[in-house]
This record gives sequence, structure tokens and C-alpha cells, in this order.
Amino acid sequence: MNATEDPDRLARRLRSLRRETWRGKRLTQSDLAAALDASAPLISSWEGGKAVPPLERLDAYARFFATERSVAKKPFHTFTEAQLTEEELRRRDDLFRELTGLRNGVQGHEPAGAPAIDVIDASVWRFPPDQDITIVCSALPDYYLEPMPYTDPDAPDYVDLYRFADLDALLELHGHIRAVNPMNTVQIRTADRVRAEDFTSHLVLLGGVDWNTITAELLHRLDLPVRQLAREDDDSAAGFVVDQDGREVMFSPELRKVRGKDRLVEDVAHFFRTMSPLNEKRTITICNGMYQRGTFAAVRALTDPRFRDRNDQHVRDRFGDEPAFSILCRAKVIIDTTVTPDWTSEDDVLHEWPAA
Repeated sequence: MNATEDPDRLARRLRSLRRETWRGKRLTQSDLAAALDASAPLISSWEGGKAVPPLERLDAYARFFATERSVAKKPFHTFTEAQLTEEELRRRDDLFRELTGLRNGVQGHEPAGAPAIDVIDASVWRFPPDQDITIVCSALPDYYLEPMPYTDPDAPDYVDLYRFADLDALLELHGHIRAVNPMNTVQIRTADRVRAEDFTSHLVLLGGVDWNTITAELLHRLDLPVRQLAREDDDSAAGFVVDQDGREVMFSPELRKVRGKDRLVEDVAHFFRTMSPLNEKRTITICNGMYQRGTFAAVRALTDPRFRDRNDQHVRDRFGDEPAFSILCRAKVIIDTTVTPDWTSEDDVLHEWPAA
């Protein structure tokens, strides 16, 4: 067995990172667990070789140990990619490649008692290596863009991403998909700039029929148990319509008047996955809401570290090998913050298909 195949080498490296990266700093397993949003027993299981961290956790390790700013003061914390300097990003990339290589060496040499399923590897957002993934967002209408700075392509400070609707959902999902699919090409497009080859990749559609023309077009080609009724204008709220016991039921967002303005109290979020009718070896996924908060909630259900494992497990337990499934759920908004839906909660889930 060569060094890269040593099943204990990854565990030893994780221990050395914690103990030796910053010799003047005492970094306990509990400190590291808090910074990585994990638990001390989980850190212990990785350092002891009893379990193998999923790729997303190794990405967090790499970002944490890429900069001493992570331990500048307590509580220690992990920086996002956007918060790292160019030099720190290089260190992060080098460390992530190293840890990924060690992790690959562990595959096939799992120690006794290791989990049978790596949750991230088995997740809804994990795709086979080298298969392209395209995330398609709505483009904001011109009447939204015109009053905004930096949206004129001729302006020196033009920012292309300002054209994208559902930016919260896009940034959350793009980072997660890249982290769990390091061997895949991940593209982002607005609906008006989709290329022919994008349609036959794994296609992820953010946003609904109001602005995302690709979502609207593909809904006509998919066997979808949920219909979205478009809003007549920005001040109107329609909803999602499903068939229940032979009658149509509509689930609509809840708004409340606050100081004369409508405030969103609860949106409706929809997650749908199916095999692509354009390429049977690829998938189409729709994350959608009546408002952008609903789209964000549909994404966060499977990216939020506190809920993604249980929600992903619910998908496997509930739908098994079904080629297509749909979950319609509440997207609660508390003091302008979107709360991640719990798909194991009967209070959060409004409709599931196929029926149990």
C-alpha cells in the first residue's frame, strides 16, 4: 500500500492541522467544532479515523486553516471564499486539494464502524464527476435595472451579477454545488443567455414562471403535479395549485400590512427533481417560490448545515428510487430572515408527490 492509500493518513493530517498549524494557539476539538458548525464528537471521529469527512466539510477545513484570522479572537470562526485574500485563497485551494487527495485514498479502506453512507456524497446536490451543471436564474426586468447603479454595460463599474434575480439563492447554491462537486464544471446563466449545451447538462432552475422563461417553457414538457399561478403584477400574490382528493387546492403566501406596506410573513417554496426529457442521463431541478424568499428557502432546505442532513435523509426515505419527486413547503419569514424549512415537520410540509 503506498502513502496515498494509507486509510489513517487523512485522520493524522486533520489532527496535525488542529494541533500544529498555529503553535501559539491552543485549538481544542470543541473550538474547531464551533468554528466549523459541527460537533466535538464528529471532529473526534474524523481525527480518529472512525469516519470520513464529506467534501463540504473538507472545504470548511481548508478555509479555516487558510488564514490565521480564523483564530484571531474567540469564538473562532470560518471565513467564506469571498472574505479570503488572494494569498489565503491559494492556501485554501492547495489545502483542499491535499485533503481531497487523502480522502480519495481512504475510499475502499473505510475502518470498521464507519458510516455506510457519506451524507454529502449521497445528497441530492451530488452529481457524478465530470458531468456539467448549469444553474439558470431569472434576469431582472429593465425597469428594475434602470434605477440601479452599475447595471449599464457601458459603465466602468458595471457588475454583471446585478442582472440576476434570486441572488441570495444563487450564491448559496452555487457555493454548495461547487463544494460537493469539485470535479464538475458549474455554470451560471440568466434565462436569456442559456446555450444549447446547457439544456442537456444537469439543469437547475431558480425562480418561477413570472421571470424565468426557461422554467415556464420546461414546465410544459414535465409531468409536474404542481402548477404555479403567475402574479398579475408585483403587488399581487397568486400561489401554487395541487390536486388533493380530486379537488384543486391553492397554497398562497401570507402578507401583512406594516406601516402601510405589505410585509411577507410566509412564502411558499417548491422543490422539484426529475430526469431530464432532453437528456435521460441528466436531471432537471426546480427551486422556486412565489417570492425570492421562497426560492431561497427551497435552496436552503438542502444546504443549511442544521437541516440539510435530515432533509436529504427524508428525501431518500420518502421517495427512494422514484425518478421524480416534489415537495411544497412553507417558507417562514421572521424579522426579515428566511427560516429554513424542515421537511420532516408536518407543519412545514404542505404537499408531497408521489403520494405515500
